[in-house]
Amino acid sequence: MNFRIGADYSAIHKVEEKFKKQYLPNIQVGDSIKISIIIQEGNKERTQVSEGVIISKNNSNLNTTITVRKIIQNVGVEKVYLIHSPRITKVEITRKSRIRRAKLYYLRSKSGKATRLKQKFI
Repeated sequence: MNFRIGADYSAIHKVEEKFKKQYLPNIQVGDSIKISIIIQEGNKERTQVSEGVIISKNNSNLNTTITVRKIIQNVGVEKVYLIHSPRITKVEITRKSRIRRAKLYYLRSKSGKATRLKQKFI
């Protein structure tokens, strides 16, 4: 008996292409972004804007995620967002930074002015 190991990836990619967002900015690690998310409270929906610095990005086609870090009342908060989610309405890059790392996890141990990143002028 001849069993096929794995999946047919071309069929998976064809299905995933339908659900991908076409118009996304070129998001990179180190960018400061504003991300608009649809929040459901009871039977009402509203748009909430969250802003922070991207400290990591996981590229995997439809399952691409970013981790955004921000400081709220002197406490660091990180949240993982699924970029191609239908709940995300808008992603706006407010500032690009010049970085030399793929992941900015070292920002977790820094506070205050030490968390500033050098701005990249385009």
